Amino acid sequence: MTLSFDTPEPPATLSPPLQALWWLGKGGFRPGPEWKRAHDICQAAEGSPDYDRVHALAHWIEGDQSNSDYWYRRSGTHRRGGDIETEWAHQVADLGG
Repeated sequence: MTLSFDTPEPPATLSPPLQALWWLGKGGFRPGPEWKRAHDICQAAEGSPDYDRVHALAHWIEGDQSNSDYWYRRSGTHRRGGDIETEWAHQVADLGG
């Protein structure tokens, strides 16, 4: 599945972590209102590895590397992409998007 950003909201059929990734993509991988929506989703289930991994990406986008590293450790994963867009694509694929 390829995520499309043609709609104002993510498809309801996406899991919450995929919805958070959708918001990060919709926002162009920049801090802003879409980033906040993604961050809120991640915070709703802290401690769940999928949420924590997306949370790590959100803080990478924000430019907070130490916080990003913390959330990657909590998720039990690590960065697989050399840049934000590649990491985002890995996470989308891993979560079934």
